[in-house]
Amino acid sequence: MNYPRAFLAGVIAWLCVVITFYVLEHIYFLKKSTTAQTFTAAFTIIFYAWFTAWLYYKKAAKKSGLLVGIIITGTALVLDVLVTVPLIEIPKGSSYQAFFSNPLLWILAIINILTVYVYSKRNISVN
Repeated sequence: MNYPRAFLAGVIAWLCVVITFYVLEHIYFLKKSTTAQTFTAAFTIIFYAWFTAWLYYKKAAKKSGLLVGIIITGTALVLDVLVTVPLIEIPKGSSYQAFFSNPLLWILAIINILTVYVYSKRNISVN
């Protein structure tokens, strides 16, 4: 398991999702609906997870896709704790509790983990 590579993939996935939400909240008809933004992001996160899985497995040990998906998603969640909530959500009037108790966040996390897992099953022979 190449942990630095998995953490890098998590940072890239987090950046992609943050940029996606930034763009979506500036689209007029999506601006007021966090739910619509999240469902739109759910489709894009599949591509981001596929890309980060490809990036991880490109030169890393062929380990379980489930473990790699959990590390990538965990890295993104830690970055949410350290960056997203204090610098983006709290200034908008939200809180840690509101951010992390939103079930849509956990749906996105599960989609991310499952996409990495499916990528590994389809494209990698695990050691």
